[in-house]
This record gives sequence, C-alpha cells and structure tokens, in this order.
Amino acid sequence: MTARAGEVFDTDRAVSDIEAALLVSLPSSGPTTDEGEPDTGEWTSTRGKGFMLFPLWESKDLVGVYETEWTDAEEMAEGHLTALVAELTHRWGPHRTVTMGPALWNPPTEEPFRSLVANDCLGDLTVWGPVTESNARWVAVSLNQCDGDAPMILTALITDSPIDPLE
Repeated sequence: MTARAGEVFDTDRAVSDIEAALLVSLPSSGPTTDEGEPDTGEWTSTRGKGFMLFPLWESKDLVGVYETEWTDAEEMAEGHLTALVAELTHRWGPHRTVTMGPALWNPPTEEPFRSLVANDCLGDLTVWGPVTESNARWVAVSLNQCDGDAPMILTALITDSPIDPLE
C-alpha cells in the first residue's frame, strides 16, 4: 500500500507533485532508502543517489474483482496515465518509452532500475528530459501492478541523469 491509497486521481495534483519533486535535492550519495508515513508505514517515496521514486495515485484493492469490473478498473487507471502523459507532453514536448521488460528476466543492479523492480514498478516508463535547465532533471511516469489482485499504482521517477533503456 502507498500513502496515496483511497485518494481520487487528479491530473493537476499529480503534475503539481511532479513539479514540486523537481525542486527537491536528490541524494548525491548514500544508500537507497524507502520512506513511509510515520503512523501507517505506507510507502511515500524511495530516494537514492540521483533519483526519487514516488506514488502519484493508487487504485482500490482488486481482490475479488473480476471480468467487467476489473476491466473497468484497468481502463480507469490507464485513462489516468493517458491524461497525465498528455499534460506532461503539453508542458515538456515529446516523450519516449523505456520498457521495463528486460527487468523481468534479468534483474537490474543499477539504480534507479533496481528500486523500480524492488517496488514492483515494472510498467513501461514514459520519459521526458531534461525538463529543467538549471538542474537538469529527467521525469518518468508509469502504471504498475504487481499481481492481478493488487492495486494499480501510478508512479513518478525524477532523476538527475538520463533514463536509458535497459539492456
């Protein structure tokens, strides 16, 4: 579960969260750490050398959801991603896709991909960058689901270096 569980998706809020994250200092060294809500421990972000990964939205739990209801939930989540990608493309221009497919059979050892896999963020990355001039940042968003009953999670990744395809 993430700290975004139960929130209604709002494209403007998601964009605002991404823009705020672009202003945050990224770690220049040290271990990768997961951060959570103090009271619940629900995931709020993962930070490591040169990157920050965080949830933007989480669907309801899909345990016991089948057929039409599951399809509707999936279409709604994909619609959220599509709306966010459209808004970010409007702001930053064309994007590119970095597939997470290779991570399924060859777990990456380099960050931020290692943290993406560790947090079950295996959805393809939609990437822009650099999107800032003063501190050269790259942004990626993705829609993720670790298994058929788990919630769908829309995440953002901010890095201080290019997000290159996995090999």
